[in-house]
Amino acid sequence: MKRIVTFGEVMMRLSPPGHAKFSQATSLDLAYGGGEANVAISLAYLGMDAVHITRFPDNLIGKAATQFLRHHWVDTSRILYGGEVIGKYFLEKGAVHRSSRVVYEREYSSFALAEPSMFDWDAIFEGADWFHWTGITPAISGGAAQCCREAIQVARSKGIRVSSDINSRKNLWKYGKRQQEVMPELIAGCDIIIAGQRDICEIFGFETTGNKDEEFIAAASQLTAVCPEVMKIFDKEREMLSASHNRIQGKVWNRKRFIQANKLDVTHIVDRVGTGDAYAAGVIYGLLHYQSDEEALAFATAACALKHTVEGDANIVSLEDVLELMTGNTSGKINR
Repeated sequence: MKRIVTFGEVMMRLSPPGHAKFSQATSLDLAYGGGEANVAISLAYLGMDAVHITRFPDNLIGKAATQFLRHHWVDTSRILYGGEVIGKYFLEKGAVHRSSRVVYEREYSSFALAEPSMFDWDAIFEGADWFHWTGITPAISGGAAQCCREAIQVARSKGIRVSSDINSRKNLWKYGKRQQEVMPELIAGCDIIIAGQRDICEIFGFETTGNKDEEFIAAASQLTAVCPEVMKIFDKEREMLSASHNRIQGKVWNRKRFIQANKLDVTHIVDRVGTGDAYAAGVIYGLLHYQSDEEALAFATAACALKHTVEGDANIVSLEDVLELMTGNTSGKINR
């Protein structure tokens, strides 16, 4: 069984029941999630040995968040405790033509106050096959960025494959550094990148022209030229017919060819949060288990599409569920 290590903040998610607006809510549903933790949970449900590394407050909330990860089969033995506050975000789920809305409260969280000296990466990576991080982590604080840098360096020194969903979200960078100053060095230490043309161009300052696919190929080609360790760049295309109806298509540039998966129609979205993380988990699983990029891409696209049917941040679907959709079974019939 392959061992995957993920690193990043886990937040408390608070949202009105169903698709209610905050102005209508008299109670809030509570769950926990974060980009990298969502990837770990997805991989655990696919049968992987998934380990999540984070820092929680040493109180009842931190212990409850840990229990949430354990409940979903994630190894929490390396989680650290300290500080007083867990990061939070408030989600108002959209429907039909009404967009979803998110409000964050994560400044001064236990994870934001993490420092490199707190993590023993040599011990953490013992027996590991893969390390995954996202661009959200180095955006949270200078300490989190330094932790991420050290983790990548140790992983590479041990021959562990490194992947990142680089998530260019410039509004998160509030501690005096711009993503253009931090992210290129971290991306250069990766083997696999998940990113769209806009993400790449914002971080590296590239310029592209042409249609969407041509722009993606141009941006990906320029990235691999300046980051020679990066071997493959994955992305997904989302066609939004409404907040409740999307079409999903995975794609990859592998330095030689541009490959696209078949489009999958998601007609009745239950929860869109975490779909990118489900795609990332599918990419990791696919590359570890299939010989061709076409098969890995088809697996990742199917995993992403299925997450739209699952409430909460994480894709708690089985390997069998993904394989059924990957091989063309879109009926949704009852299995008895």
